[in-house]
Amino acid sequence: MSRIGKQPVVIPQGVQVTLDGRTLVCKGPKGTCKIPLADGITAKVEAGKVLIERGSEEKLVRAMHGTTRALLANHVEGVVKGYSKSLEIVGVGYRATLKGKVLVLNVGFANAIEVALPDGVTVTVPDQNHVNVTGIDKALVGQVAADIRAARKPEPYKGKGVRYTDEVVRRKAGKAAAAGAAGAKK
Repeated sequence: MSRIGKQPVVIPQGVQVTLDGRTLVCKGPKGTCKIPLADGITAKVEAGKVLIERGSEEKLVRAMHGTTRALLANHVEGVVKGYSKSLEIVGVGYRATLKGKVLVLNVGFANAIEVALPDGVTVTVPDQNHVNVTGIDKALVGQVAADIRAARKPEPYKGKGVRYTDEVVRRKAGKAAAAGAAGAKK
């Protein structure tokens, strides 16, 4: 039995979870999320909690048991608190601007990189070197933040690029041996 899958998901005050056919619908103060149930997975909505159960011991059904429960728990937390990721842009002349539903990144390339923003996430640019991604879907917020970071990953020599605010970039030494060899030739 799945250790994660057999645990009930507690529904907090102000959140409503309903079963609509093969779809779980979470409604809360921040919005609404839908989770489709995989084949072989069933859900029971009881007073104040949701139980996820599986109908067979097939490998895919066993895998989806814990996954479905984790997705439901993430959606319940998302409609109550929401999720956010913060990114930092490091480099001379590197900056971000927001134009409608498109984030424009100037990160050292000849052309600006445009990242289209999907529905369900909100991106704010408090200043030109910081970007905040917020939303109720944990996976979508993480994917949009990863797409923004992929525009120019931080490089290890000078540390320039787009990074998460709490990310630590390991720095490399560079070409120290070349400077010593040039002095030895004289």
